[in-house]
Amino acid sequence: MTRPPLRSLMVWGASSGAGKSLLTTALCRWAAQQGMNVAPFKAQNMSNNARVVPGLDGGFGEIGTAQYLQALAARVLPTVDMNPVLLKPERDTASQVVVQGRVDAALTRLPWRERSAALAVAARQSFDRLAGTHDLILIEGAGSPAEINLAPQDYVNLGTARWAREAGRFAALLVADIDRGGAFAHLYGTWALLPDDLKPTLAGFVFNKFRGDAALLAPGPEQLQALTGVPLLGVLPMRRDHGLPDEDGVFMPASPAASRGPRVAIVAWPHISNLDEFQPLTQAARLAWARSVAEVEGADWIILPGSKQVSGDLAWLRAQGLDAAIVAHAKAGRPVLGICGGLQMLGQSLADPDGVDGEPFEHQPGLGLLPLATHYAAPKRLRAGPVGFAPRLGPADGPPGPWQDLAGLPWPGYEIRCGRTTATQAHALPALFDAEGAPVGWCGGPAHNVMGIATHGLCEDAGILRALLGQQVRTLDQSLDGLADLVDNHLGAATLRALLEA
Repeated sequence: MTRPPLRSLMVWGASSGAGKSLLTTALCRWAAQQGMNVAPFKAQNMSNNARVVPGLDGGFGEIGTAQYLQALAARVLPTVDMNPVLLKPERDTASQVVVQGRVDAALTRLPWRERSAALAVAARQSFDRLAGTHDLILIEGAGSPAEINLAPQDYVNLGTARWAREAGRFAALLVADIDRGGAFAHLYGTWALLPDDLKPTLAGFVFNKFRGDAALLAPGPEQLQALTGVPLLGVLPMRRDHGLPDEDGVFMPASPAASRGPRVAIVAWPHISNLDEFQPLTQAARLAWARSVAEVEGADWIILPGSKQVSGDLAWLRAQGLDAAIVAHAKAGRPVLGICGGLQMLGQSLADPDGVDGEPFEHQPGLGLLPLATHYAAPKRLRAGPVGFAPRLGPADGPPGPWQDLAGLPWPGYEIRCGRTTATQAHALPALFDAEGAPVGWCGGPAHNVMGIATHGLCEDAGILRALLGQQVRTLDQSLDGLADLVDNHLGAATLRALLEA
């Protein structure tokens, strides 16, 4: 049976944060609902929010969270080809370079312009593999396609568009954040700066994050079309409760539905990573992103999240006086949860003689709340799979701790870490086990109220949140279906079919 010619639709943005990820995710689910064989693609992403997916060699690799969620929206298995280049910021002027799922140390050391040609080759390989197995590719751009200073090296927007055009039918959308103001100028200016060969591929404009009376936009859309020849295809309303994390990791406020939930302080240190996993928690708790002692005082829970540089964030924690506040909270018998880097900080010591986590050091004390030690070493551990809590999360002869309702529960988890954490005392109480039965989490504290786990994804599981907080939250599938409804209602099924169908 002959496969139909490839179709590709690209979502460009007039700026970062315009809504490219959300619109691409919504289109993935809408297409999947119509029975289309669709896959997402973003040539290069920059984020410390990443997920573990099958790699090219039978092992695991990491991609940006946005493309992971887009794959689930498309109802296909996420793979490293969907985000072949991931840049993970380590400081203002440097990022770790992940190519097709694995860290590339040599490319990490090169300046951006010098490494772009090699990255473009890897991205093209991944695009071609996806094109060989899917009928429709939904492509997310990065930033803006009109960054004329970067155009010669821009394989992410301009290069990808040309690859897709060569491979089959190609069109693009351009989305702007109208809530910022100046959206008509953003759209017109971006169109004006597009290369001449790509201007004809622009099928339509989309306004995102609109609040108010859409009738007040007239006659702007008509005037914009007269200037560019490109129609405004739809206006998406401001939707704060869509249920998905922001790609750039902006701290998320609690949902109004969580106004009666417990107050949870998540420590927002400078190198925070994988904070996207807390998005479902906004539906079940009153979140505070804590950077000071005052912001953790009175919290029911404290969460120490992941960190891209644990030693640096631990030093920052001490400089703010938050270390003493967290220890006092734990000694008062209130829950403290550490995840990945947060787990490592809860232990007694850290060692990084090779500088894998940052600057080399032989010994740094942790918070001392769990009898654990962490040693950093390459390579990075990447793993995805089921994990399960111990049958009891507290002493057999004492009152149950705050985690007891999690006892025995399995859930899907993933690991992205260089730190190897081990118990330093025989009485350390394992709390969480991987699929091979090895401990990846421990309990402790005066009332077994302190727990550290090496695995991400705990707060994304609806069953876990229900057991832990007694709150029912939306499932990921419900949120993805809601996004499909959003584009169906505001762009229209006829417009979507014209864009996506052969």
